[in-house]
Amino acid sequence: MSRLVECVPNFSEGRDKGKIDEICRAITSVSGVDLLDRESDPDHNRSVVTIVGAPEAVARAVFEGARAAVRLIDLNHHKGAHPRMGAVDVIPFVPVKDVGMDTCIALAREVGERMGRELEVPVFLYERASTKPEREDLSWVRAGEFEGLRQTIGHDPLRVPDFGPNRIHPTAGATAVGARFFLIAFNVNLSTDRIEVAQRIAKVLRNRTGGFKFVKALGFSLKERGIVQVSMNLVNYRESAVHRAFLMVREEAARYGVAVLESEIVGLIPNEALVMTAEHSLQLCDAWSHRQILENRLEEVRCEPESTLTPLLDRIAAPTGAPGGGSVSAALCSLGSALTSMVCGLTHGKKAYAMHSETVIAARQTAEKIRRELTELIESDARAFEAFMAANKMPKEPEDRARLREESIRKATREAVQVPLRVMELGRDLLALATTLTQTTLANAVTDLGVGALAAEAGVVGASYNVQANLTPGVDPALIAEVEPRMEALLEESRAHATTLREHVAGRLAKMRMPTPKA
Repeated sequence: MSRLVECVPNFSEGRDKGKIDEICRAITSVSGVDLLDRESDPDHNRSVVTIVGAPEAVARAVFEGARAAVRLIDLNHHKGAHPRMGAVDVIPFVPVKDVGMDTCIALAREVGERMGRELEVPVFLYERASTKPEREDLSWVRAGEFEGLRQTIGHDPLRVPDFGPNRIHPTAGATAVGARFFLIAFNVNLSTDRIEVAQRIAKVLRNRTGGFKFVKALGFSLKERGIVQVSMNLVNYRESAVHRAFLMVREEAARYGVAVLESEIVGLIPNEALVMTAEHSLQLCDAWSHRQILENRLEEVRCEPESTLTPLLDRIAAPTGAPGGGSVSAALCSLGSALTSMVCGLTHGKKAYAMHSETVIAARQTAEKIRRELTELIESDARAFEAFMAANKMPKEPEDRARLREESIRKATREAVQVPLRVMELGRDLLALATTLTQTTLANAVTDLGVGALAAEAGVVGASYNVQANLTPGVDPALIAEVEPRMEALLEESRAHATTLREHVAGRLAKMRMPTPKA
């Protein structure tokens, strides 16, 4: 499997093992998915299941799990520390490999529509799949929980679901289905039974009350153990890291004379998040690289094909619409950044260029950063095209579906424009960087610098074709007014830098061909 999506459905049952087993069997009855993890918490009375697989298979599997949960779980008899509004409380889709957020949004809408139609469960789209700004926040969607929603749905226009009946399911409640970045469920248990301590710390931590931007937090009482817990969802661990959240909990707890007993991770966590914690704790220097991790390097070696270009070239040559010219434009710019990085690497350490050492090192770091982002944009462009085509295939009737189609096309068009526009920005930045290196890099590598500039310029021009192709009649005039001036400016700046580089290369080559004067 090359295209992978993760799904982490949360079920409102954490005490009856037989029911959870039956739900998991329903999920794994679908071929093409792997059940990576399942965790049940009796205090929260909640189970978290993690599955991964091809997008279509994951969608089918999670629906089968939802069907079983709706049959087995009655929220009228459910009590637990964790907020909940449905037997299947939340279903988030997360991009893992060779898929983008657009694919996960499409899956959320597909599964949500099917749950509403076949299971008669009202479904609210949340996070990146939301159709209304307030519904991006899961806590807003779940406000009032099952009991409160039972009173408001059907009466409050703000509580009209995206799919399914405008009434609560009598036993299964409602479900939030969405798409998001990888979330880490992280809990810290404290050596006290004073619930107000956990609640105050949670208030300091969570974004909604002035804390970390990407942290959601609540304080719970774990009555069976006689302690309290600060329960967190880290919705972007790169911006709000695990270790920072933990240190803040420990520091705040100390103010109340309370110690941290332990921390726990619910479900799975990316390797990168733990490496970030190690980097912070060990104060590793800038020379440190993730490639120094044995398992990472082994995986690289095992996955390296004979020619790293061959798989991409085969995909481009295939009679499909993507990857196409947009991906090739990003690839051209990435080749330019690779050559620029190479020239800097060849120059570094040469005695004749010792005075430029710091400049060359900094330039190489910048070129590598640009290359990494451009490499990601090769796939992003293909995904944007696929999302645009999928949006156009959505049904035009009835009226509510037509509105959803129009909104999907609008979002897909903006993404289809923004990806090549970003390629243009990075290509321009690379060309600007290369012009600063004309007098500070190895003279014998001048042709490499020149070829890199040619590739980058071609990539910028190619990306501009894609921008223009997506600004067709009928596109939002505000988007056209926003994008066209930026595109023209990027083209002009890129061409100016490219001209400077071509003239420099031509001048150096002319000097190299001049005969050596005789003594």
